[in-house]
Formats: sequence, structure tokens, C-alpha cells
Amino acid sequence: MNPGEVPGELLADLPRWAFGFALVLARVGACAMLLPGLGEAALPQTVRAGLVLALTILLLPGLFPALPALPEHPVALAALLGTELLAGVTLGWLARLVVLAMPMAGHVTSHMLGLSNVLTPDAELGGQASALERFFGVAATAIVLAGGLYALPLAALAGSYRVWPPGGPGFGPDAPGAVVAALGESFALALQLASPFVLVGIVWQVALGLLGRLVPRLQTYFIAMPAQILGGLALLGLLGAALLGVWADALRESWARLPGLG
Repeated sequence: MNPGEVPGELLADLPRWAFGFALVLARVGACAMLLPGLGEAALPQTVRAGLVLALTILLLPGLFPALPALPEHPVALAALLGTELLAGVTLGWLARLVVLAMPMAGHVTSHMLGLSNVLTPDAELGGQASALERFFGVAATAIVLAGGLYALPLAALAGSYRVWPPGGPGFGPDAPGAVVAALGESFALALQLASPFVLVGIVWQVALGLLGRLVPRLQTYFIAMPAQILGGLALLGLLGAALLGVWADALRESWARLPGLG
């Protein structure tokens, strides 16, 4: 063979390699849109695209022998690509749900502390956002990246080809149940994290109601709001580290049950 000449076998396999690349890219790209750290809106799109391409190139050589051949019928091709996209979205969503517990807890805590109001939209953060919610969300992403926890969903993504092989029978009957269970677990974790502030907030409002009945002329709102905000921030300072630790343990336990890691 002359120098620079491409082997005939490689040329013959180029269509299959191209199809395999597109197949792996579909699942990896769909999953990366939701993965914590990789799927953040603040991350530049060029960086996210580069990370997705790098993951696809790393996974393709090991997965290539098990990938199905290019279907001849367009309907079969669309169904295969759609299944891969659905697999990636499902895996990314399962990994994302437990992370969303932190900003949800921050949103509830912000309302209990009096730092946000549903009747007064925030011009900077939007009507459905609060500064504390954004802070909790950034803290969750920082813990995932700094603590190396991002390796668990990436390992699950590589192992998902063993659980959900391309061109296989598809998702098992337990896949919808796993998504519903993860959703309930995320809401339960958010309520658990915000429970100290909810409990204190309820006691505080009951005390204010009794004070207003006892002293009707007292301007309860102007006295209570500064004390509520300062007391809530002090409680947050005392419990903040513990709340992050509880969430990190729950995140590690939840991600250990991701499809592909079991």
C-alpha cells in the first residue's frame, strides 16, 4: 500500500462509523442537556457542544462493535434515533431531579423568610425566582463539580448501553416507575431541606396572629418583617452547612441507583 493511501476496509466501514457516531451522539447529547454541570444554562453553548463531542468520541470505539447496522427503511431509522434520544433524556432527567431539590428548597425557604413575595415580581431574577433559590442552585452545581460527583452520571451514561442497548427491546416496564419515584424523592428531599424554616415560619406566623389579637393597634407587619428576615438569615447561617451535607449524601445515594451503575 502506498503512503497516504486509505485502506479499502476503512472506506467500506465509513458509513457504519458515521451512523454509529450519530447514534451515540443522539443519546449523549440528549443526556448532556440535563446533566448537572454540563446542562447549565450559564455554560456557553460552544463549551457544551465540545464536551458532548468529546464524550461521543471517547465512547464510540468501545461501543462500535455492539451498535446496530444502518436501517434501510427511514421509519426504522427515525425510530432508532428517537429511542436513543428518549434514553438520553430519561437518564439525564433522573440525574437532574435530585439536583432540583436544592433550588426548590431555596424557593420555599425564601418565601418563609420573607425574602420574596408571589405578589411582587423581581425585576432582576424574574417573577418565579428568588436570590436564595439562585444561590442554592449555584451551590448545588459547585458541589457536584468540586466534589467529583459528576463522574457518577457519566459512568451511568456509559453503562446505559448495557441496560438499554441500541436497537434492543427498549425500556423495561420499570422505567416510568423509576421516573415517578425520582420525582417524588426530589420533592420529598426539597421539603426535608426546607422543613426547619417551614416549621419556624408557621410558629412565627401563629405568634404574630396572637400578638395582633392581643394588641390590635400594634403595627405588627413593620415590627415582624425585620425580625423574620434577620432571624431567618441567622437560622440559615447555622444550618446551611448541614443542609448541604444532607443534600450531598442524598445525591450520592440517588445517583448510585442510576440505570447503568447497578
